[in-house]
Amino acid sequence: MSTLLRRLLVPMSFRKVVRQSKFRHVFGQPVKNDQCYDDIRVSRVTWDSSFCAVNPKFVAVIVEASGGGAFMVLPVLKTGRIDKSYPTVCGHTGPVLDIDWCPHNDHVIASGSEDCTVMVWQIPENGLTQPLTEPVVALEGHSKRVGIVTWHPTARNVLLSAGCDNMVIVWNVGTAEELYHLDSMHPDLIYNVSWSHDGSLFCSACKDKSVRIVDPRRGVVVAEKERAHEGARPMRAIFLADGKIFTTGFSRMSERQLALWDPENLEEPMALQELDSSNGALLPFYDPDTNVIYVCGKGDSSIRYFEITEEPPYIHFLNTFTSKEPQRGMGWMPKRGLDVSKCEIARFYKLHERKCEPIIMTVPRKSDLFQDDLYPDTAGPDAAMEAEEWVAGKTAGPVLISLREAYVPSKQRDLKISKKNVLHESHPAPASSTGSATRLSATAAPATVPSISISTAPGGGGRLEEVLQELQALRLQVKEQGERISRLEEQLSRIENGDV
Repeated sequence: MSTLLRRLLVPMSFRKVVRQSKFRHVFGQPVKNDQCYDDIRVSRVTWDSSFCAVNPKFVAVIVEASGGGAFMVLPVLKTGRIDKSYPTVCGHTGPVLDIDWCPHNDHVIASGSEDCTVMVWQIPENGLTQPLTEPVVALEGHSKRVGIVTWHPTARNVLLSAGCDNMVIVWNVGTAEELYHLDSMHPDLIYNVSWSHDGSLFCSACKDKSVRIVDPRRGVVVAEKERAHEGARPMRAIFLADGKIFTTGFSRMSERQLALWDPENLEEPMALQELDSSNGALLPFYDPDTNVIYVCGKGDSSIRYFEITEEPPYIHFLNTFTSKEPQRGMGWMPKRGLDVSKCEIARFYKLHERKCEPIIMTVPRKSDLFQDDLYPDTAGPDAAMEAEEWVAGKTAGPVLISLREAYVPSKQRDLKISKKNVLHESHPAPASSTGSATRLSATAAPATVPSISISTAPGGGGRLEEVLQELQALRLQVKEQGERISRLEEQLSRIENGDV
């Protein structure tokens, strides 16, 4: 009897394990070949950065360059084969190691290089037409190569850089001056740096296996966790929106791990999961609006995604996107660059050896309406404060915008509405016994045209002629608009199919 009960109870227990989540069915879809960026010679430099940075206007990729360092900046819509002579940003004298778009200006990008400099570039409105060799500003303060550049999330013109000299420098790009020079906090190589949601703190992962939380304005380490991951391979640490810290690293047995930490108590992780025994560094990408973390391993051919919640076990595995080719790097589109009408919640730009391939993450929904639960207000392009205000001690979260204005109904929905309103709601006017009224019903206007009372009394013939002419003109106008809509739909269809 006990064996039978156990057999009956096992499926019931499994049913309880299945967690309800709107992101459980998120699926990834690579775009068609003609929507990829082909013939790009992705950099071969041995450095664990993402090699790709994306915003709603441009895709930037670090590329191979002879006699210096370069990266390519392409308009997002410039897909297909990229000509070998396409201009690059090539002002560095050593290989470029990291790039980052300014969150408050889609035409400004920062780069760090082996030549020990940080450079900030202004990209023209329609992209590059000739090589860009002169930066807007060159920031010199590191004594060894600069492997990390990251913009402050809420203060204008504030940029952080970290180099192999184990120093972190916070710059005011607008005045080209150092704001803070933090040279005694990290005894070894800095693997990554991540700002908090409001930019008051940053966390860092270091080769000494410690994760530190730093207040740059006071110049102090607020909290530190030694041996966050036991393994010797590179770690990553990122701030979450609620102030917790998510880390990726390796165990003593070289198994890849994920961990979640509470900064108030770093003694033990809130959650710790082991993934596999691959040797590529795990790059985490975090969406603060949905609390979903996407984890991409360099050299892997998959993207795993997890949801972070308030209740145990805190880190919930959602799904895995897998493909055949390994990834050399990965770009990540900000939320305001996504297609909300297709329920797209993330878009990655996967770097192959000679190609950049967009991968679209979608939540399947039956409705064509704007999905409020998928798209809460998100960080917009406006800065919350100036650099001087931040230095003076002000702290502010991102300026949020609604994505509802970016919502465009699907083509089929547009078509149905317009045809219903313009062509299908016409009803014949009530027939009259006179011949003139019969002629009027043959040219009846759509229901949206106001009804006009017609008198057939003597002397009303001139008035009737005017009304008939007006109705004829309205009928012709409706017909012309219908033909114009059809032409525009055909053009749009050809553009979407790549025929134009």
